[in-house]
Amino acid sequence: MGKLFSGSELLLESLKRQRVDVFFGLPGGAVLPLYDALYSAGIRHLLVRHEQAAAFAADGYARASGKPGVCLGTSGPGATNLITGLTSAMMDSIPVVALTGQVPASLIGKDGFQEADTIGISLPSTKQSFLVRSAADIPAVIDRAFRAAVSGRPGPVLVDLPKSVLMEKAEPCYPPSTGAERPERLREWTDAEIERAADMILESRRAVLYVGGGVISADASPEIREIAELTHIPVTTTLMGMGAFPSRHPLSLGMLGMHGSYATNLAICNCDLLVAIGARFDDRVTGRLNGFAPDAKKIHFDVDPSEVNKNVHVDLALVGDAREALHALIDVLKRRQTAPTPDRQQWLQRIESWRTEHPLTYDKYANTVKPQYVIESIAQHAQENAIVAVDVGQHQMWTAQFYNFSRPRTCLSSSGLGSMGYGFPAAMGAQMAFPDRQVIAIVGDGGFQMTLNDLATVVQYRVPVKIAIINNRALGMVRQWQEIFFEKRYCDTDLDFAPDFVKLAEAYGIRGTRVEHRTDVVDAVEDFLSDREPRLVDFWVDPAENVYPIVPPGASLAEMVVEPPRVLVEEEALDDLWAV
Repeated sequence: MGKLFSGSELLLESLKRQRVDVFFGLPGGAVLPLYDALYSAGIRHLLVRHEQAAAFAADGYARASGKPGVCLGTSGPGATNLITGLTSAMMDSIPVVALTGQVPASLIGKDGFQEADTIGISLPSTKQSFLVRSAADIPAVIDRAFRAAVSGRPGPVLVDLPKSVLMEKAEPCYPPSTGAERPERLREWTDAEIERAADMILESRRAVLYVGGGVISADASPEIREIAELTHIPVTTTLMGMGAFPSRHPLSLGMLGMHGSYATNLAICNCDLLVAIGARFDDRVTGRLNGFAPDAKKIHFDVDPSEVNKNVHVDLALVGDAREALHALIDVLKRRQTAPTPDRQQWLQRIESWRTEHPLTYDKYANTVKPQYVIESIAQHAQENAIVAVDVGQHQMWTAQFYNFSRPRTCLSSSGLGSMGYGFPAAMGAQMAFPDRQVIAIVGDGGFQMTLNDLATVVQYRVPVKIAIINNRALGMVRQWQEIFFEKRYCDTDLDFAPDFVKLAEAYGIRGTRVEHRTDVVDAVEDFLSDREPRLVDFWVDPAENVYPIVPPGASLAEMVVEPPRVLVEEEALDDLWAV
């Protein structure tokens, strides 16, 4: 028999063999043996101030790097605090491996201190959950967990580790995997189906490429660009797909859906072919289903067969890895491609006329600080490869509309679950993945207050995240819905009772600045981005500003509201005048 190692030592060595360079966690009784082994293991760990931040940081690490992010929580409340972050990763198909402590095996099921049914709780929020029953099983389980996280449709995996297993001794037996292989991807499409897809594309007159986060997961952004330029078909992206196609490219339509632009949504409504790639026809994208691309044939590329025809019926489904399928399609199109048809040019001109008719804009001459102007200024002064993590709400939509993303894995957002509190810890995780790149968290004052306690973490580990607070002193998106759809019956959206974020940042040892005047925005942004230290700027933006366009609940994309109802504003002004 060879040398014996504790389960904790086997776990840490297994993580090293998966090329894990950092993980995020918070110690507790059930994982103390692991932290004891970590003391001299030579693997980096960031002590967060709440386990939810650990899950979000692991998610941000994974989105930015493409490698699985790792988070750790103790048994009971430590594990349950990870669940929101794992659910967000599950909705957005992000590879995260969560390690959770558990009471000793002899106490499982006996309501021991800090016991929770972590496996049962996590099953709907993960691709797989493993309960490790012996130390000797740890290397194989960790290998399976990392493979599951990245194979097929990526997602989170949880490994539950009883304290007794972490303390038990066993002889190591490590699988040959190193964590470097390309993930396994299902392939169900045939060459004949690729030929049919090419036929449909070449026969179309008003086609649109509809690109989602699956393109980024598959590292297929170059293929999207090649197909778009080869066929002269415009490209729209979901929030998850931001950066998969350069925002400034002449064929870019930007984001579609509830807060998509007028031109983009009309292009969807009037196209004759919609090619969906790595997207799942989410309700925020489609609006009312019978009004979504009603006259278009539809092709759907997706790695997950369960997504095909789930929300929208398609004419052709190609199930498999997006990059592999698109490579095959490009080969066919190059073999058969002819010069762009006049119909294609007329289609692009028609889209451009819609864009001219109702561009994405805002009042650029207002005396107040407009949030769109802040985001434009950040985009203009940030480094080209900067990573931007957003929270959830109005600022998230303004960032999608006004920040020009040119590269994949530079826009991080809790998109499917829409979890407030995501942006700041996700930025922290992305910064750990890329210590030398500029990472910016654009957050709302509501969401930031959910995870701001991890200001301590970025100071402790000198993580140079830049935090831009779009502060409208309210739960802005909820207030907007109450204003538009609930007759201005505002209820519990006022956040005036909030800390002074500048003083709070300074209390943690971070330099903070408040901006209340439009003329100070650019100077503040330039200064804020000028160094390699964590920084915070509190932008006091116009609290009445709303996100437009907006597709009302139950409406089709064609029924979007493009701008505030000016007539009502004028009537209110007249009422005020008569009152005087």
